[in-house]
Amino acid sequence: MTQHQIRRYLRHGTLPQLSVLETVLRRGNYTRAAEELYMAQPTVSVQIKKLSEMIGLPLVEQVGRSTCPTPAGHLVNTACQKIFAALSELEEQLNNMRELKGGQLRMAVGTAAKYFAPHLLAEFARQYPDIELSLQIHPREVLLARLAANLDDLTILANPPEGGDYIRQAILPNPLAVFAHIDHPLAQMKNIPFERLASEPFLMCEPGSGTRMTVQRLFAERGLTPNVRMELSTNEAIKQAIIAGLGVSIMSHYTLGLDIDQPQLTTLDVQDIPSDGQWVLVYPAGKQLSPAAAAFLKLVRGEAGKLITSHMGTAHGKRVLPD
Repeated sequence: MTQHQIRRYLRHGTLPQLSVLETVLRRGNYTRAAEELYMAQPTVSVQIKKLSEMIGLPLVEQVGRSTCPTPAGHLVNTACQKIFAALSELEEQLNNMRELKGGQLRMAVGTAAKYFAPHLLAEFARQYPDIELSLQIHPREVLLARLAANLDDLTILANPPEGGDYIRQAILPNPLAVFAHIDHPLAQMKNIPFERLASEPFLMCEPGSGTRMTVQRLFAERGLTPNVRMELSTNEAIKQAIIAGLGVSIMSHYTLGLDIDQPQLTTLDVQDIPSDGQWVLVYPAGKQLSPAAAAFLKLVRGEAGKLITSHMGTAHGKRVLPD
């Protein structure tokens, strides 16, 4: 139905008039309808008259003491039942959303965040089992495009966009680490100068990656250039390349995951590796968070660190995730 076809219904306060018509026909006369609606009987009559004039056909007729629908009135009353049923269903769904007994939460995260985001969602699902959950995992460039298009309720990034177009909430520490094979010559050294990394075969994340941006900045700040041996498109590929002895890499601690030991990997004790990074929950400024999104934000503000700490693992007897 086009706006043109329903325009007159939108102009004349039709919904209250339809309610009056439905009540009159259900109760069988104006008096009982007025009592139910807490209206004066003349007001009920005026509402029926206005609705009839707007439709252009009589809607009720008086047969003895009963008020009955005309053929047009029967059609309108049938439509009333459908409209009111739809509104009732809508209100039930909205109430479920308000009380977190329904609705959905659409999350999008970076590739390294996939190791901890499911644990946050699992706790949320435990507290709100009726919320439908969706988790998208994408590279940074895709996440930024989805943010701009407002496709998700909440997004988790390590390097969120700057400026006033977005709201940012830090939820979890994201320290970086230098990963190497357990038998790497530097594995047993302490306080390795950062400059030493410039001579090591380096495994670099793909262009557009937030981690790549950070790594390039770390080298550039020291006037250094990494000796890039390979560019790889995923953190998993970088881990396997390190295990194969192809080089070292700087990645988020969370890249190793939370529960799985990695006996062939270790972290190098390199100086000046940032430990103050944060995972940040982001959404567009002006966005009205759904009740589910607001509840998730409240949860991770207070519980993210504790939830993730409870799942952290060890690798080769050495702590590989932040305390």
